[in-house]
Amino acid sequence: MEFLPYTIKWLEVILRWGHVLFAILWVGNSFLFNYLDNNLNKNITSDDVDGEGYLMHSGFFYKLSRLKTSPPQDYLNRLVIFKWQSYLTFVTGMLLLVVIYYYNAGVLMVDKRVLLIPPSYAIIISLLSLIVSWFVYDLLCKSKLIENNILFISTGIILLAIVSFGLTKLFGPKFAILSVGLIIGSNMFGNVFTVVIPNQMNIISSSERGEKFDMSLSLAAKQRSIHNNYSTFLVLFIMLSGHSSFLVYHQYNWLILCALAVITGVARHYFNLRGRNIHRLYILISSILSLVVLAVLLLIFKN
Repeated sequence: MEFLPYTIKWLEVILRWGHVLFAILWVGNSFLFNYLDNNLNKNITSDDVDGEGYLMHSGFFYKLSRLKTSPPQDYLNRLVIFKWQSYLTFVTGMLLLVVIYYYNAGVLMVDKRVLLIPPSYAIIISLLSLIVSWFVYDLLCKSKLIENNILFISTGIILLAIVSFGLTKLFGPKFAILSVGLIIGSNMFGNVFTVVIPNQMNIISSSERGEKFDMSLSLAAKQRSIHNNYSTFLVLFIMLSGHSSFLVYHQYNWLILCALAVITGVARHYFNLRGRNIHRLYILISSILSLVVLAVLLLIFKN
């Protein structure tokens, strides 16, 4: 076996393993903190504490408090900021994109049955889709549309349908679906890198100066974190979509992806509500039934 192909194979193995590992850590953090926010006891008469809760793990009780004000100065230097999980998930994902797909663009990206284009064009289109999608999403988040959840979600689904359909007309089915996951995952990383972490660092800087931090920074960071939370189920499906070829290579794969986006979003909403002690089982049931209906429709409308 030649040295370069052998090295690339090992690099692919390491990057895949790292990508999955860091993604697990990132998603786990997202679920944990979303659960904590939803379960904190807010009935507390305190100028400093916004809510508190208790957990048990490995035989020990843990008390957690969410503060309205900054912690003591001694603790600011020891704060744990959950960012590397996101950063490393993105970096390993992009490296995988380069090592596997861009390196073999003529085979894995271009499908002459869809559109015959030079591999270099395919790579440029792929990169542009990531960049443009982020700027459009970020612009929507900064617009008045963000104040209306229904309009914002509806716009997001419509844009997802347009992008998914467009990509299936440019790339082979597998890379087209993967590209949608790349776009969503990159937007999730963008939320952390450009909003969540910078806002947190501004809050820490204010606290170090003994100033009251701007609560709007916390709310903006939380909003983007919630967007990431609702995106996780769909992104995880796309990460594993290579094992579901009957969906990926279906003639309506882009429509299936949009349907799954709604179904997984609704399922995630049920668990988020449940975390706030709001039990609406019909939401989860509707999500499961929708998945069953989708499966039946795919059985009827075969390729």
